Amino acid sequence: MGASGDSSTLSARRVVVSGRVTGVAFRWHTRHKAGDYDDLRGWVRNLDRRTVECVVQGETWMVAEMVAWLRHGPPAARVTAIQVSVCPVDPSLASFRIDY
Repeated sequence: MGASGDSSTLSARRVVVSGRVTGVAFRWHTRHKAGDYDDLRGWVRNLDRRTVECVVQGETWMVAEMVAWLRHGPPAARVTAIQVSVCPVDPSLASFRIDY
């Protein structure tokens, strides 16, 4: 468990990131960053040339840290906007993956 919170509370967020987020390995970096958290689940995919969508699910503190990272993304990205909404926890998610 990390120092940021209670390990018993699960949450999920849908995050839509806009800006220069395609063609800069944003999805790969997102999956790699998600690997820093043992129990983080979800997926990331391109919606169009300037938008990436993610579902991030896990312990509340993990989700919060991942959403904070998505606000800037990897070094080559230039995030101009982010929309975060609560979504239901999906027990069928077994890992964090890139969707195509």
